[in-house]
Amino acid sequence: MCLFCDLAKNAVAENELCYFIYDKFPKAPGHALIIPKRHTATVFGMTETEWAAAGALINVAKTEIEKQYHPQGYNIQVNCGKAAGQEIMHAHFHLVPKY
Repeated sequence: MCLFCDLAKNAVAENELCYFIYDKFPKAPGHALIIPKRHTATVFGMTETEWAAAGALINVAKTEIEKQYHPQGYNIQVNCGKAAGQEIMHAHFHLVPKY
């Protein structure tokens, strides 16, 4: 079973196609993951509609992070494949606040 397929029930926020959670091993306070609900190994397997849903949820996550953590900036990161540092083979975006 895929870890991210099972975590949707713990979503901080979601839309029809994606959800967001806070990273269990954050690189910084407020580090969020935006994850499509449909399983695909990397973002290259996502549909255009899923990309749009992920983008919308990145903005929702940013708003939530700003309320609690007040960062000065953000990195949006995507790792595709083990060679790129992807550890869980389910597409996802990292929204990492910078201080």
